[in-house]
Amino acid sequence: MPLAAVTPAFIPHIPFGLDPVLVAVTLLIVTYVFIIGGRHNRAVVALLGAAAVIAVGALDQDEAVKGIDWDTIGLLTGIMILVAIARRSGLFQYLAIWSAQRVKASPAGILLMLQLTTAVLSALLNNVSTVLLIVPVTLAIAEELDIPPYPFLFAEVFASNIGGTATLIGDPPNILIGSLAGLDFNAFLVNLGPVAALIMAVQAVMVHVVWGRGLKASPQSRALVMGMNAPGMITDWVLLKRSAAVLIAVLLAFVLAGPLRLKPATIALAGAAVLMLLDNWRHRGSIQADHVHQTFADVEWTTIFFFIGLFIVVHAVEVTGLLDVLAGKLVAATGGNIAAAGTAILWLSAVLSAILDNIPFVATMIPLIKGTAPAFGGADAIKSLWWCLALGACLGGNGTLVGASANLTVAGIAERNGVRFSFVRYLVYGVPMMLVSIAICQVYVWLRYF
Repeated sequence: MPLAAVTPAFIPHIPFGLDPVLVAVTLLIVTYVFIIGGRHNRAVVALLGAAAVIAVGALDQDEAVKGIDWDTIGLLTGIMILVAIARRSGLFQYLAIWSAQRVKASPAGILLMLQLTTAVLSALLNNVSTVLLIVPVTLAIAEELDIPPYPFLFAEVFASNIGGTATLIGDPPNILIGSLAGLDFNAFLVNLGPVAALIMAVQAVMVHVVWGRGLKASPQSRALVMGMNAPGMITDWVLLKRSAAVLIAVLLAFVLAGPLRLKPATIALAGAAVLMLLDNWRHRGSIQADHVHQTFADVEWTTIFFFIGLFIVVHAVEVTGLLDVLAGKLVAATGGNIAAAGTAILWLSAVLSAILDNIPFVATMIPLIKGTAPAFGGADAIKSLWWCLALGACLGGNGTLVGASANLTVAGIAERNGVRFSFVRYLVYGVPMMLVSIAICQVYVWLRYF
């Protein structure tokens, strides 16, 4: 059952006569505080929050399970498996080096090409997986050119979140919105693709002005990059061909999901199963078992269980009816004007997603926005609000280092390789660039929807 589908038959049973709304909201806030604090693993925190809402009677176990959106879980898991297998072929490392060599190892050209490569891959796969693949190669190229890697890494963070904004599967907030609001791959591509492309172009210009035009490399250093063996990055040509075929088939299935009457989760998991079969076709016995175990080990289970716990904690608030009340207040505050509501959601999402992790924020906002549907004329009438939420959450996450999972992933890899990625330095560049992108979104949604 989707997160926002409240089960009226369920009545919280809180000990000592405590107010169910107060208890559920308190547990949600405490969970958020620990997630934001970052001292403890966020999956552990979310699961403990889920256990707490059941222990105090805000939900029972059956109702808690109903709160988990299994379409989101299936889609995330399937995409992670596809990426885990495909990257073993060396495809993504090849693309990064190939991109650098297409611009003759010019630092400014590489800065642009790696942004574009990151954005495209983030749209077709997902942004966290993309930066995991691109950043190590970026560090190697920067070292060969003897230039600071920070501008490249910063630009890739932005590009990954911008590219991820364009599609259903590119960024976890979009996966949540698509599954829980019933929006398919084509809807995201048609509605968010154009503005994401425009913002990417503006972003590339800003990055060039700030950093690109000042980057210089010696002829000897550029010769080292040009001498890198890009085809040598492909470690398994058979796996490459099979991965490419399955990924293309999966993307086509996403596009044709309506006529095929298939959910994104079904497509992703079916594609993952097919690619796992093809990956193990050449192996037998224990070797095949090792390959399967390795593939499952590469899945980001932390993210999966984080979603599961979060769904349950948010559902505990939802069944109290509080989010319906807040939805009514949002409608009242905007005077029943959907354009005003869309503007409020866009900017609120951007600001709060820069401060909070955008995933838990979006998970909380979805049932609230669904609650506005009756006042605005039904589910079709509020589609523009979903695009405002997606744009605000995905692009607002660029504002600070803690705004999105891709940001923290890049920072972690950078620091393990001796590149300082401080919160304040990122903030100085991130907030202005993020605000420019949200301003572009504001003009876009006003012209297209309101």
